[in-house]
Amino acid sequence: MAHSLTAVRLFLVVPLAYLMAREDADSAIFAALVIVAAISTDLLDGPIAKWRGTASLPGRTFDHTTDFLFVTSGLVAGATRGAFPWILPLLIAAAFAQYVMDSYWFRRQSELCMNQLGRYNGILYFVPLCGDVLIRMGLSFLQPLLAPVAWMLVVSTLLSMIQRLARIMHNPG
Repeated sequence: MAHSLTAVRLFLVVPLAYLMAREDADSAIFAALVIVAAISTDLLDGPIAKWRGTASLPGRTFDHTTDFLFVTSGLVAGATRGAFPWILPLLIAAAFAQYVMDSYWFRRQSELCMNQLGRYNGILYFVPLCGDVLIRMGLSFLQPLLAPVAWMLVVSTLLSMIQRLARIMHNPG
């Protein structure tokens, strides 16, 4: 059941990218519905897996990878419209690659090893998507906040990557 919820989110990646690449309000409304569905499945899959006793390392990896693909595809699509700086989705991709390499190759763990800032970033990456959708739906007073939020996430992503790199350099095993 939990994997099915994560799979639903995975299947929403392409529709979100399509809807985020478009300027119109109707696409924004549908993008909002897709984002709500994605957030709902993300909030439910973990507790359901724990409740049913099906939580697993591959399941958590599937969940994290799906979240990465969902958010990054939406941000890339928005960047094509100029809604977000290109550096944000590019840094998210680099940070996720670093996260995977650090966890599985450098630390030789059997699961992804989060850091606290990276965890918060993973949650906050939904904010620019939601902000852009709300702006396209007519809440234009939010427009001045979108770029600063995106740039704060650029900075926090860089800081998270630096933290992870410092940990690798000081404790490679």
